Amino acid sequence: MENSILEKIKPGASIRVYEKIKEGEKSRTSMFEGTVIARKHGSEIGATFTVRRVSQGVGLEKIFPLPSPNIEKVEILKSPRVRRAKLYYLRRESEKETRRKLRKETDI
Repeated sequence: MENSILEKIKPGASIRVYEKIKEGEKSRTSMFEGTVIARKHGSEIGATFTVRRVSQGVGLEKIFPLPSPNIEKVEILKSPRVRRAKLYYLRRESEKETRRKLRKETDI
């Protein structure tokens, strides 16, 4: 991935991650869209970012390694300004409450 996109993956950002999935001999691209709730280990070889979304009332989280060859591309949809490095409190908030909090902290 490009360094410019890696710098924009911050907690609170709404992103869309396209990843390659291999099923047998076939390969397809899957999209996962959600909010970044954590980024760990800076930009070293073991760096990861956690993306969370709520689908049909159930919270889903995926942890993506930054240097993964399975990530095709990452799109940054919006990047509000938040006051925490880890947004784990969003796990216990409802989807509506999460949107309200992230909108309130937006500095655009």
